[in-house]
Amino acid sequence: MGKTYHFLQLSSLEKVFVDDDISRMKETFGAYALKGERVSWQILYTADVTDSVFNSKAQVRVSADERLTVLLRQVGNVPVTMPTYPNQSDEFYLRKTPGVYPDILAPLEVMLVREGRCHSLFVTCEVPCDMEAGEYPITVTFTMDDAEVEKTFTLRVLNALLPPQKLTYTQWFHADSLASYYNLEIFSEEHWERIDQFLAGAARIGINMILTPVFTLALDTEVGKERPTLQLVDVFRKNGVYSFGFARLKRWIELCKKNGIERFEISHLFAQWGTGFTPKIEAETEQGREKIFGWHTPAADSGYREFLQAFLPELIGFLKAEGVYDNSVFHIFDEPNFEDEKHVKHYKEGFDMIRDLIPLEKVMDAVSHYELCEMGLVKNAVSITTSVDQFIEHGYTDVWAYTCCFPTDKGYSNRFIAMPSYRNRILGFQLYTYGINGFLNWGYNFYYSQLMRRKINPFIELSGDEGWPAGDTFSVYPGEQGPIESLRSEVFFEALQDIRVCQLLENYIGCDAVKDIIGKITFNEYPRSNEEVLAIRTRINEKLAEFI
Repeated sequence: MGKTYHFLQLSSLEKVFVDDDISRMKETFGAYALKGERVSWQILYTADVTDSVFNSKAQVRVSADERLTVLLRQVGNVPVTMPTYPNQSDEFYLRKTPGVYPDILAPLEVMLVREGRCHSLFVTCEVPCDMEAGEYPITVTFTMDDAEVEKTFTLRVLNALLPPQKLTYTQWFHADSLASYYNLEIFSEEHWERIDQFLAGAARIGINMILTPVFTLALDTEVGKERPTLQLVDVFRKNGVYSFGFARLKRWIELCKKNGIERFEISHLFAQWGTGFTPKIEAETEQGREKIFGWHTPAADSGYREFLQAFLPELIGFLKAEGVYDNSVFHIFDEPNFEDEKHVKHYKEGFDMIRDLIPLEKVMDAVSHYELCEMGLVKNAVSITTSVDQFIEHGYTDVWAYTCCFPTDKGYSNRFIAMPSYRNRILGFQLYTYGINGFLNWGYNFYYSQLMRRKINPFIELSGDEGWPAGDTFSVYPGEQGPIESLRSEVFFEALQDIRVCQLLENYIGCDAVKDIIGKITFNEYPRSNEEVLAIRTRINEKLAEFI
């Protein structure tokens, strides 16, 4: 007697657990798409339990218009030991216990249909920019020894081209992490090749601004300890006079441009969290290579002030010569806390040291306390989503937002592995509704434990020694051939596309009318199901169809 197979076509927002109940699943058979859009969905597969001890191997083939590029990937499970912070969650999680969770989008090699266990195939279709409007069926056929199953998904391509991305989107890029994970010498040719691969991977998921380590990043490092030295700028000090070499920074910028990334965040000029120290900076001196600044140097040190006075004009001149200064921002230090007197003191000191060297409008930091803006210390704040409202209420117009470690509760949207994907996808409609111009989600590829105490294996350690909720520290995995995407990265790219479609519709009906179609939402009040969030996009598409 043959096996009983189950194949269900699901939206990209479903997360299929190994022990899932397929009776809860809602099948889908198609979606709208714009020209130039990337559309994804899933196919769940499983088989009823029999006396057989063997899994069924399936051959997979795709039938579609030859102009469509269809990619099949296996949704792999990863071990999650910390789904969220203890006692800092809400009821809107899929699960809150340790276990295996679906996340990684692995290359499809061998597909096995397992009895009593659920898995899914992630299907992604790229629609060419010159595709004619119309309906395009995409059929995926699964052939087992004792059965053949076809699943068809129909793309309804609208006669409209997806506009370019306007939102500035950054996830912090860690080049040192690539050297550590792949065991490479920093700035060896092999290291540059990996940097190139991961820049390309960043651009593919919508990242268009890159954290640029002119000096070793002064981030996420235990006080007194060091992360690997990685500085793009050469520093020379002879007879107390500084000079600089920008060859590596030039190569970095060229690689970014090659991959379509033309916006840059210059790494922080002072250590994170208001610790009151400088970044680690090495220089060639009369005595050889020396660490001239670091944990041994107070942030307000007069010698560091002299260094900045020499360095920053040279850096700005170089960025202008490369044609990227207008698309560059500078950082003082990350996440100053207005409620901490030391933070305010150190931020004032840093601000005072650079105020005559960098125009205030070019300085941007993750700041969630509007009081620092009122003090005149911050012009461009990137606020955590829980604090965005206070900036808007004070008339702040150039609004940026971020998520990092938090928020984890009170219904706020975020991208943790244990959260349902609607909490991720809704971010696009939220960012549009709030008029957000830039968005930061912390880790693109941070493959270290908390405070950089050691490197980790990201395939089995998703929380960095349980320092963060799983999924916070990286959105791509380090594969042999380069970055491997995740459900989280692909779903958020869909959210970025939602913004672009809203902006297109705005040309016809205005922003307020688009917001009316979206409905009243905030960062923690919005529809609480995959279907309801997808329905927003369907309404947007249907309205757009009236005009095109």
